[in-house]
Amino acid sequence: MHIQTDRSNVLVLGAGGAGLRAAIAARESGADVVVVGKRGRRDAHTVIAAGGINAALGTRDPEDSWEQHFADTFREGYLLSHPRVVEIMAREAPEAVLQLADWGCAFARLPDGRLDQRYFGAHTYRRTCYAGDETGREIIRTLADWAEAAGVRFADRHYASSLLVADGRCFGAFVFDLHTAERTAFLADATIVCTGGHTSLWHRNTSRADENWGEGMSLALRAGCRLMDMEFVQFHPTGLVAPEDVAGTLVTEAVRGEGGRLFNSRGERFMERYDPARMELSTRDRVALANYTEILAGRGGPNGGVFLDISHRGSDYIREKLPRMYKQLLAFQGLDISKDPMEVAPTAHYSMGGIAVEPETHATDLERLFAAGECASGLHGANRLGGNSLVDILVFGRRAGAAAAGLREARPVDPPPGVIEAASADLDGLAKPGKGSGREIRRRLRELMWEKAGVVRDEVRLSAGLGELKELRSSFEEAGPEGNDRLALARTLDLRAGLETAEATFRAALVRAETRGCHNRSDHPGLDQTLVANSYVRRAPDGSLEVETRPVPPIPQGLRTWAVTELVEETSEHLLE
Repeated sequence: MHIQTDRSNVLVLGAGGAGLRAAIAARESGADVVVVGKRGRRDAHTVIAAGGINAALGTRDPEDSWEQHFADTFREGYLLSHPRVVEIMAREAPEAVLQLADWGCAFARLPDGRLDQRYFGAHTYRRTCYAGDETGREIIRTLADWAEAAGVRFADRHYASSLLVADGRCFGAFVFDLHTAERTAFLADATIVCTGGHTSLWHRNTSRADENWGEGMSLALRAGCRLMDMEFVQFHPTGLVAPEDVAGTLVTEAVRGEGGRLFNSRGERFMERYDPARMELSTRDRVALANYTEILAGRGGPNGGVFLDISHRGSDYIREKLPRMYKQLLAFQGLDISKDPMEVAPTAHYSMGGIAVEPETHATDLERLFAAGECASGLHGANRLGGNSLVDILVFGRRAGAAAAGLREARPVDPPPGVIEAASADLDGLAKPGKGSGREIRRRLRELMWEKAGVVRDEVRLSAGLGELKELRSSFEEAGPEGNDRLALARTLDLRAGLETAEATFRAALVRAETRGCHNRSDHPGLDQTLVANSYVRRAPDGSLEVETRPVPPIPQGLRTWAVTELVEETSEHLLE
């Protein structure tokens, strides 16, 4: 098959918010930039992010500061966030959000023109800017407009199957067109991976079927990079439970931010038992575990969920602040949330772990390869605060893009002979007919992750899960493409990535013998203060995955008075009895 070649200074894999912001920064630095995306540039996964984006602007609460934003993020990450990454995010968030507003992002504003801010869980102050409950979609629209005007080139509906790597350096990526199957070697002076997380691996999740299989994480792992903190997967407290075809769909935290209340089937406002001070505005890990506990105890509703009620706010208020939720529930269930509660349950939502990166530029272990957004690690630790993911893509997308542009060369440097051909041969191998059903392997993988690596875990289930995963990988190696349509090869690559990132998750979860943040071990319900360390997964020379832990880097001197460095050990013990 003929292989085309495309050359640029900077190649961005992923057309979501991080990828678009990286592309704009690289282009503004004078680089020729190409963005390769599985979806169209205006429909990447960032559009699912609904509730808002954080910045210590002090609009509603003038006493807020970037230092307090740092403190909230670091503490609620259970001390596992990289302190310098958190510092950069908190310092640069106000400028990043205000710049986006200047670019035309239609954030809600107060009568005096300043950006409005709402409460989100576990934030000391109101610091979440928003565009109704479609903040991610509005951010994507703004960034796509800006990137197009800046002259960024796009290859929409293309899939990157391999990074082109030799001698410890990344030369770009091997890509095929999802419409025509044409293959292209995208050669670049620097490459940025911005491909999202791996939450599609769980049976109930907030992702779309063709996104978030850990594609970029798998590409980096196979190329020699480390993955960090893969055990930390956020289960959003509130996903729909019915009908089955939309089960797991996100009910944004903005519902609780605007006053939504949680009740069990007895009519009890049960968060009084789990976090009486913060109630529904507690951290996502606590609310998710509380919801899970109520359901497991038999206090759930007819569809296996608890009830989230915003009806006391009234119809006009709800239609203004939560227009998407109002329309979505009418469409999915015929439910008017201004009159009746929603039934919700935890759903896999966000990967806190990902590709290990250097804080300042988000460079990876591989020369000339960067990563930003959900596929990268370091900011969230063991629990992500709502609203931090959208500012993450702006701050570190910009930094990665600028750093990548600084590596552009006057003369192109091609990979050694055979590198491109090997990537094409890899794709050929996956395209051959085989035995077994990839679709069945996918179904079994998602059930396995939900049952063995879900909201609550233990050594027995995790160990059994690894054994079952080994069987699935053997079946995958014998199976052919997942279907016979033009997207079959993409689904097969998704599944290969999912199997790899699933193993990384299981192995890291086994090593972390404690309960911390979203990682709930029923056989180890307390915090282990000796495990204030990050886990790293890498491929050994024989191809197996191995895990090591390293202490979290020290907190910068000037921020130590802001950082709470002790956590109460009772964090989740009473929920896991």
